[in-house]
Amino acid sequence: MARSTPSSRDGASGRRAASARRAGKGAASKSSAGWLKEHFDDPYVQRSWQEGYRSRASYKLLALDEKDRLFRPGMTVIDLGAAPGGWSQVAAEKVGDEGLVLASDILEMDALAGVEFIQGDFTEEAVLDALLDTLGNRPVDLVMSDMAPNMSGMAAIDQPQAMYLVELALDLAQQTLAPEGRFLAKVFQGEGFDPFLKALRENFRRVVTRKPEASRSRSREVYLLADGFRG
Repeated sequence: MARSTPSSRDGASGRRAASARRAGKGAASKSSAGWLKEHFDDPYVQRSWQEGYRSRASYKLLALDEKDRLFRPGMTVIDLGAAPGGWSQVAAEKVGDEGLVLASDILEMDALAGVEFIQGDFTEEAVLDALLDTLGNRPVDLVMSDMAPNMSGMAAIDQPQAMYLVELALDLAQQTLAPEGRFLAKVFQGEGFDPFLKALRENFRRVVTRKPEASRSRSREVYLLADGFRG
């Protein structure tokens, strides 16, 4: 009976690893192809192309505005996690030339009419100072956040990261909102959701949960709208 040598064992495992990598690439390719097909077939994606909006997320905000009258001319709005600009675009249309939309993201965002964009992490002092300097003495009427982490597919990792982002958004809202101001944020249901909802109720007079039609039904995301900042 022939004895296996180290090199022959290494060769066999190498072939198995190569086969596994090829299988993994094939699975990833199929998954990517499926995602792309779903994306391009999505009616909200198609509408965004036809109507000139930067992302399907614009239709979530439009639906929320239709139900809850988020915007009025002349408002000052902060949009966190703004890139590629779908929410900022809607907000700028609604607040008009007398209003201000101040957008921020760590990613780049192409310029939008009526939107001041500051790139960077708003938890860093220099970026926060730039936001506050741009605001000047204007009272902030609405802070909104559609931020989400890069999802790994592992809830134990994704959920804490998502809650951390929305907690940062609330912290900024508490620093900048005028009395009776509003806060709108995407939140994922899971660990940390109930304590965050409690914190909102302590800081605002009224909190409601919304799930706009453009939000995919399988997604755990909901939108929390808090009215009447206690200051």
